[in-house]
Amino acid sequence: MKRRLTLDDLWDFAIPSSPALSPDGSRVVYALRTAEREPDRNVRALWIVGTAGTAGPRRLTNGPSDGAPAWSPDGSRLAFLREGQLFALRPDGGEPERLTDLPLGAGAPRWSPDGRRIAFSAAVRVAESWPGGPVVVDRLGYKADGAGLRATVRSQVHVLDVDTGEVRQITSGDWDAGEPAWSPDGTRLAYTSGAGQNADLTLTAAPYVVDLDGGRPRPVGDEKGWFGGVHWYPDGSALLAVGLPEVRIGHTRLVKLPLDGGPPVDLTRDLDRNVMPGGPEWPGGAPRFTRDGAHVLFCARERGSTLLYRVPADGGRPEPVLTGSVSGLSTSPGDVTAVVTVTTRSHGEIALADLETGQVRELTAHTATALPDVEFIQPQEREFTIGDGSTVHGWILREPGATGAGPLLLDAHGGPHLAWAPHLEPAHPYHQLLAAQGWTVLLLNPRASDGYGEDFYAASVGHWGTGDERDFLDPVEQLIDEGVADPDRLTICGYSYGGFTTCHLTTRTDRFAAAVAGGPVTNLLSMSGSSDDSHVFAALEFGGDVYAGGELLRAQSPIERVRHVRTPTLLVHAINDDRCPVGQSEEWFTALRTLGVPTEMVLYPDESHQFLVDGRPSNRVDYSRQIVRWLTTHVH
Repeated sequence: MKRRLTLDDLWDFAIPSSPALSPDGSRVVYALRTAEREPDRNVRALWIVGTAGTAGPRRLTNGPSDGAPAWSPDGSRLAFLREGQLFALRPDGGEPERLTDLPLGAGAPRWSPDGRRIAFSAAVRVAESWPGGPVVVDRLGYKADGAGLRATVRSQVHVLDVDTGEVRQITSGDWDAGEPAWSPDGTRLAYTSGAGQNADLTLTAAPYVVDLDGGRPRPVGDEKGWFGGVHWYPDGSALLAVGLPEVRIGHTRLVKLPLDGGPPVDLTRDLDRNVMPGGPEWPGGAPRFTRDGAHVLFCARERGSTLLYRVPADGGRPEPVLTGSVSGLSTSPGDVTAVVTVTTRSHGEIALADLETGQVRELTAHTATALPDVEFIQPQEREFTIGDGSTVHGWILREPGATGAGPLLLDAHGGPHLAWAPHLEPAHPYHQLLAAQGWTVLLLNPRASDGYGEDFYAASVGHWGTGDERDFLDPVEQLIDEGVADPDRLTICGYSYGGFTTCHLTTRTDRFAAAVAGGPVTNLLSMSGSSDDSHVFAALEFGGDVYAGGELLRAQSPIERVRHVRTPTLLVHAINDDRCPVGQSEEWFTALRTLGVPTEMVLYPDESHQFLVDGRPSNRVDYSRQIVRWLTTHVH
């Protein structure tokens, strides 16, 4: 007998990431995050599954924080991260062997072509400091959400000799180096870095190449853009970089950068979509070359989903390979690739995708195993015509067969350049919880959302709140007219930019009976000077110097109109949030309390902005519980 999701089921979520296909294509190793009924920690362990389909997945390690698996070139060993250090194991049995013991930990492993060395990026101290002592700051970027203060450390490229255990630092300087990539001949490493003068102000980050036997790193390209990932062409003649050739709000591109100084080639110039390089439990995947090196596989956002594309390595028209949404990407010498498929019925499964036929075969069933009797409510795709004639795309969650007008939750996504997707959102299970209680949940991708073209993507620049206001309110009115939403039982919530939207709209209308603002932005001026991404807001989202443009920021800050709010509002915020600092919620809470508006604030100690994804299980469960509690209390 099938049933709907309940709050208690949230403890049983199983979410795979980081698939790594063995060199012979016979096995996939991946990280699997579970709560295992542990309130204060996630358990992330490595699992392995064969690609022949003759046996199910089995657990390879015990965790509690294992990830970033990487096969050695001969397939005999796996390197991975455990609690910030590198370990290795043989996939057929045996205990993991610790490879590093660095004071500040190591980064994701990258095997050399000969399998004798592992490159990685690791933090090193560049200034004297002591625990609890003063920290001297002379530039922006001195803190990072989830990492805290980092003014005295920089990330540099290191190489480990697997046989001797010797670790050698390859780069040095008062700047950060990104994840390294080996040249095909194993003599050089490429990485990206904001090493240019005043890069904390210009936001530039360029690819560099450094010789293993010494010498000064050499930039590849003109150092005027922003690149966050780099890979080598199979013949060693060029780098494949993910980023933007100039710093601006726009689609991330896939760019070929010849090492001989030739002009860059934008491989995605004929695709008006955003390249998604991905990350652990994040949509997309790092680009990969096909077996013959003739094509590049990459992921790009399309109307909320993240699709797998293929493009000729020297330029041409990109074409979709798969129609389903994926995250993670790993290839082997064959014509298949390993991905994480994300659907409306699971939180992700390891699958094999045939690059020639486009067929996908799932190798795991973690969601069905963890929640065997749960049937999820399926999203209904919708498009709404806004008053200016534009179209807004999104989804509705509602019990099949439901009739009449009922309570509605409008949930605004973050970013603003993210997007709701037509699949299960592990960080937002309250969608299913409320829909099971007879609510309609409305998920919209307003202008500035990803997956609808670059003009749409950049439409909010300089117009936060005002540019997309009707994209939210007009669809709500249409659902009222259709008899789906009860006008007296409308609610709104959102996280990050969605929290900003929640606060903004409650200053503009009293249509909502209740609101929940998670990790919001309420004061753009103070936010721009206190966030770890502070200068981004000034230089990119608002087109100039934050202080020279202060009046623009004030005009678009919800706090300037908070006196108009009448909507009972719950604030939820992580205390260690460096992306949208907790003071943003505190300002709003203080104002509402002073004005006599019903309000509460829930604070989560020792959590960062991304705690909805990787925070303590008890806090992730509580986040959904608080939303359901507040909305159902104020809407009868």
